[in-house]
Amino acid sequence: MITPRRARPEDAAEIVRLRRLMFAAMDGQDSPGAWERDAEEMARRRLAADGTALGAFVVDGDPEGDGPHLAACAVGRVEERLPAPGHPSGLFGFVFTVCTDGRYRGRGFARATTQALLEWFAAQGVTRVDLHATPDAEPLYRSLGFAEHSLALSLDVSSLGASSLGASSLDVSSLGASSLGASSLGASRASRPA
Repeated sequence: MITPRRARPEDAAEIVRLRRLMFAAMDGQDSPGAWERDAEEMARRRLAADGTALGAFVVDGDPEGDGPHLAACAVGRVEERLPAPGHPSGLFGFVFTVCTDGRYRGRGFARATTQALLEWFAAQGVTRVDLHATPDAEPLYRSLGFAEHSLALSLDVSSLGASSLGASSLDVSSLGASSLGASSLGASRASRPA
């Protein structure tokens, strides 16, 4: 039986190593960089917090040969949003890393760590958990009960710094809902619960 454990601050570097492997598997490019140092620092800090800042569950790898390392991890956090029908607490979970080191694939480690993370979310009062699935991981998530609930859209706003959208350029407080795009998104999308 696979028994994941809660991640500890000293697991931060290994969690980031697995996260890098996950990104490489997703887009076929290994992308080392300063983000790793920043991610490790953030993970270490949040793992050292009171236990609610970051949910992270890991399975240890075989220390023979490569020394201590992680075989797999599942990491997520609780997001507080405005309450909604069906989600009166306003607590939602988001899974942002699930990865198994290639040496350990096919042993059920991703399932075990994800199930442990889902149980942690439930204990935190979360009513819905979201994630982004790769085609390879989709069958696992569906077998755990995940299903589509809306179309997820994303936008990288890092190039839209405060200077490029000065107050005189865009004053959203004076715009009505239809001006903000509710009508162009479609009434069904605009009225769909979060």
